[in-house]
Amino acid sequence: MERCMLIAYASRHGSTAGIAQRMAAMLNANGVDAIALPVSDIKDLQGYDGYVVGSAVYSTHWLAEASAFVRDHCTELRRHPVWLFSSGPLSSDPKDRKQAVSPDVRNVASSIHARRHRVFGGVWRRGTQPIGAVEKVISHLPDAGYPLPEGDFRDWSSIDQYARTIAGELDVAVRSE
Repeated sequence: MERCMLIAYASRHGSTAGIAQRMAAMLNANGVDAIALPVSDIKDLQGYDGYVVGSAVYSTHWLAEASAFVRDHCTELRRHPVWLFSSGPLSSDPKDRKQAVSPDVRNVASSIHARRHRVFGGVWRRGTQPIGAVEKVISHLPDAGYPLPEGDFRDWSSIDQYARTIAGELDVAVRSE
């Protein structure tokens, strides 16, 4: 049986987009026909067996367009298996990942009966990414006291494992329908 999955994401600087695209590639490698699209490009959710929804996290909150996507498509998302991911913590410490997501993201997960939610590290490369006003202020702090470490904190093996888990769980969910 052919399984089809949509990975919908909201990304500000491309880190979350990279995670979504990697997950789509891993799902495809595991027998799931998957496509990753920005939430702004998605108008219709018909024709998919399941969904992954992901967003960059800033100040512990999902981007507004990701939250709006879930709110606007809540009824359809509830009809199928859904998994979530967040990206953004600039740390490899698991404690930082747990603290990176606010209760409103947990409410999003609850509202659509999401099966799982994972938090992955993000990317920060000072001086090379377009930045907003808050990030601009932070980026001008002196290096000695700079609160945001520079680097790529995405754990690709964890991202791949999550995608493989989703492929297996989707297979079980589709067979039980």
